[in-house]
Amino acid sequence: MPSFVTFDGLSYKTPDGRTLFDNLTLAFGAERTGLVGRNGVGKTSLVGLMLGELVPASGSVGVRGRIGVLRQAVAPPLGASVADVLELAEPLARLARIESGAGTEGDFAEADWTLEARLDAAFAQVGLAGLDPRRPTATLSGGQATRAALAGLLASEPDLLLLDEPTNNLDAEARALVAQVLAGWKGGAVVVSHDRGLLRQMDRIVELTSLGAKVHGGNYDVYALRKAEEEAAAARELAEAEQTLARVGRDAREAREKKARRDAAGRRDAAKGDAPKVLLGARKERAENSGGRANLLAQRQAAEAGADLVEAQGRVERVRRLAFDLPPSGLAAGKAVLAFEDVGLAWPGAPPLLSGVSFRMTGPRRLAITGPNGSGKSTLIRLAVGDLAPTRGKVTAGVRAALLDQRTELLADDETLVDAFLRLNPEASDNAARAALARFLFRNVAAAKTVASLSGGERLRAALACVLMSEHPPQLLILDEPTNHLDLDSVAAMEAALRGYDGALLLVSHDRDFLDAVGVEEELQLG
Repeated sequence: MPSFVTFDGLSYKTPDGRTLFDNLTLAFGAERTGLVGRNGVGKTSLVGLMLGELVPASGSVGVRGRIGVLRQAVAPPLGASVADVLELAEPLARLARIESGAGTEGDFAEADWTLEARLDAAFAQVGLAGLDPRRPTATLSGGQATRAALAGLLASEPDLLLLDEPTNNLDAEARALVAQVLAGWKGGAVVVSHDRGLLRQMDRIVELTSLGAKVHGGNYDVYALRKAEEEAAAARELAEAEQTLARVGRDAREAREKKARRDAAGRRDAAKGDAPKVLLGARKERAENSGGRANLLAQRQAAEAGADLVEAQGRVERVRRLAFDLPPSGLAAGKAVLAFEDVGLAWPGAPPLLSGVSFRMTGPRRLAITGPNGSGKSTLIRLAVGDLAPTRGKVTAGVRAALLDQRTELLADDETLVDAFLRLNPEASDNAARAALARFLFRNVAAAKTVASLSGGERLRAALACVLMSEHPPQLLILDEPTNHLDLDSVAAMEAALRGYDGALLLVSHDRDFLDAVGVEEELQLG
C-alpha cells in the first residue's frame, strides 16, 4: 500500500525546548487512521509537520500526493461566501463566465468542467443538498459551516484527508453523516478525534504518548481492549521486576551478613590458638574465594535485575491521569429537583425557540436533552438556571444547581485559577482552593496560571474543579457538551466520577458513549 505521508527518524521539539518526538518513524497511506492521545502530547504538532507548517529538528517528512485539510475551527472572514471559504470562488466564477458566453480563452483552458457536479454531489453527501456556493457563510450554523468545508474537501478529491476534530460541534445526525462519508472514502484519511463513535469507523488507531507512537490495527474498540491488556501486562512486568530487584538485594545482603558471621567465627578460632595455622590458612582462603564468587554472582544478578527494571519502566508511561471523586450532595430520593410546566420561549416578532416543554426531575435522576443543533437545548439550560425567563409556562428549581457550559463562561480570562476558585467558592480558603485544583492536575505553580493561557481541555478541567469541588456541592449538575475538548483519558475520568455522583444530572451531549457511560435514565428529544 503506497504511503502519502512518511516520517523517517523524525525528531521535534516545542519552542520551549520540550521534546515531543524522538526518532519517530511512521507512515500514513490509503487507510483510515484515527490519531489519538492526551491533550498536549503532540497531535497538533504532528499535523503541522505533515503539512509542512513545522520543521523537524532532525529526520524527514515525505509527502506524496495532495492533502486536504479540515481544521478544528471553521471561522470564515466577515462577508465571505461558501465558495470563498472553500477556495473555489475563482474556479466557479470561471465556469459561470463560460456559461454566460463571456469566457476567455484562458477560462476555457483552465476550466474544471466537472467541479459543479462534484460539489453538488459532495454537498448532498454531507446533508447540505442544494446549497448555493454563493451563500454567505454568516447564514450558516457552526455545524453547517463544518459540513460545507468537508464537502469542499471531497469535491477537491485529495489523496489524503486530514480531519482535525471534525465532529466537535456537530449534532448526532451530522456526526453520523461524517462517519458515513469516511466509511465510503476510498483514499487515505487521518482523523484527529476523541469521538469514539467516529473512531469506530477507522481501520487502525495511532496513539501518541510520551513513549512515542504506537500503531494498533483495528478500530477504537479493538484499540481500547488491547491498550488495557498491554497496560495491565506492563504494570505486572514492572511490579515483578521491582520485586526481583528487591529480592536480589535482600539475598545479597543476607549473604554478606552470613559471611560476616563466618569471618567473625574464624577470627575467634584464630584468637584461641587451638587450631593448626595451616588449617586456619586453608579456611581463610576458601572463605575469600567463596566470598569473591558470591560477590561476583550478586553483582551480576543485581545488574540483570536492574536492566530488567529499566526495560519494564520503559514500557510504562509515567503520566498523571485525571481521577477524582465527587463529594456527596446529600440529595434525597424524593426531593423535587427541577420542573418545566408547558414552557415556551419566543423573542418578539420571531417564531418560538421552545414550545410546550414539560418534564419533572425528582431525586438523583439523570436526564439527557437531545436533538439537532438549533433545536433549543442550550436555551432550555438557560431557562433551567434562571438566566432566561419563559414567555409561557413555569420553571421551578428546587435545589442548588451548577452549570458547566461548553464555553466555560463561568471563568474569566484575566483571573488565575486560584482566584477563579475563590470567587466561585467564597467560603473556601486558599489552601482548600489549591488542594481542589491539584486533584484536577493543576498542582503548585500551575494553579497560578491565568485562564486565558489554558488550552480548551485545561479550561474545562479548571471549570470542573471550581464547580464540583465546592464545600457545598450542587445537588443538580447541568453539563452542556462537557466532553468537547477533553481527551479520551479525561473523558473516562469524568464518566467514572459522574457514575458515582449522588446528585441529579441534566446533560446536553451528542456523545452517545458518554450518555450511556454516566447512566442516563431518560431523554427529552427537542426539535
